Order: sequence, then C-alpha cells, then structure tokens
Amino acid sequence: MGAKVMALLPAITFALVALAEWFWPRRRLQFGRGRRWLTGITLFASNRATIWLLAWFIAIPSVALWAQSQSFGLFNQITLPLWGEILATFLLFDFALWLQHLLTHKIPLLWRFHKVHHADPDMDVSTAIRFHPGEIAFSLLWKCGWVIALGASAPIILAFEAWLAANAAFNHGNLELPRWLDRPLRWLLVTPDMHLVHHSVLIDEQQHNYGFALTWWDRLFGSYQNESALGREKQTIGLAELQSAAPTRIVASLKLPLT
Repeated sequence: MGAKVMALLPAITFALVALAEWFWPRRRLQFGRGRRWLTGITLFASNRATIWLLAWFIAIPSVALWAQSQSFGLFNQITLPLWGEILATFLLFDFALWLQHLLTHKIPLLWRFHKVHHADPDMDVSTAIRFHPGEIAFSLLWKCGWVIALGASAPIILAFEAWLAANAAFNHGNLELPRWLDRPLRWLLVTPDMHLVHHSVLIDEQQHNYGFALTWWDRLFGSYQNESALGREKQTIGLAELQSAAPTRIVASLKLPLT
C-alpha cells in the first residue's frame, strides 16, 4: 500500500496544485492554459517514451540492484540504520539534482536543452513537466551515476523520485501563499515565490535558486535570492529573447535546442 501511495504522490500533488491555482492564483497568465498545457503534456509523454526506450539499456532501479549485488557504492561499504540510509540518500540526491540544475545553466550544450523549460512565458504547475527529452536523457544518466557511486537501494531511490516530483509540482505552481507561510516554509522547501525568481528573464536571477526541493544548497553555496530585483509583482518570466507565444507550441519547443 505504501509503495502505491508513493507512486501516486506526484500525480496527486499535481492535481491538487492545479486545482488550487484556480482559487488562489499568484499571477494572471498571459497565454492561459490551453496550448501551454497541451505542449507540457506532450513533452511529458515524449519524456516518458524516452525513459522507456532508455530502460532497455539503463534504468535507475536496475542500476541500483546491480550496485547492491556487486557491493558497489558508499552505502554498501558502511553500515547505516534504515532511517540513516533514507536520510542520507534524500540529502545527497537532492544535492545531486541541485548540482545537475546548476550545470544545465553553466554548460552551453546542456543549457540548449534546459532552456526549453525556461522558455515557458507563464509559470504554473504544467511548467514542472515541461522538459525536453534530451535533458531527460542526460538527467537519467546523471542519476544512474550517483546511484552507482552511492550504492543507494532501489526502493529509497524510487521514493526520492516521487518526493522530488511532488515538490517540483508544488514550487512551479501559480499559487498565492501568504507571506507568514512562505517565509518559514522556504527555510526547508523551495516555495513557488522562491522558484519564480529562478524563472526571471534577467540572466543574473536565472543563476539563483537552483533547488527543486530543499533550499539549503542555495543558501550554503550563495545562490539564494529572496525575490526578484523587479519586485514580486513586476517580475517578467521566461526568456528575454522569446517573449512571444512561440514557446507555447510543441514543435517550436522541441526545435528550440537547435536555435
């Protein structure tokens, strides 16, 4: 039962955030939901197909089981209680995803694919699933490398993946959180207002708030920014060179890395 609930956690969170956006929207959407959501869902479907195809050669659970069978990786060399392994896995993999996100902004080839995510001229829960298949392929290889290095168990990795996806749905949501809730919450988790800064058209602000779940890495490495220099109400999001409806279309989004 627990495994089934964990597997459904991202979908449940996505649905709840999408519903909440209707009642407590943070910003008025420029381009609405229709075409943007269709593009996001199509990209998500293409990403699942990419993962399915790559699974013939490499898959995170299979890699985790292989590392365990070969006693490979950090956790297979030391003895930790279950709670300790869970905590260490979540912390280290959250750092790994923070570092991956930073690299996608620093390495030009990776940015070509990651900018598909940033090109969305609006930001709501659908932005959380708006990634180019090329980035998803890189992410899968990156995660498998960390699985091998750490020797993390497959069930814990799958639980982390569900937790991460649920957090991404939350912090990409177009949600109006009261400041009395946002301020203490962002000491632990990335909130929608915090992640909104990262989606600014200002290049400098795109280099801040890389976290998808925990806020600690941005605070530790000096990449945390409280809010946009333009202010919470006046911040423009997306890419400065693509302030149009083009990124809301699936073909334009898939071709974006080539431009």
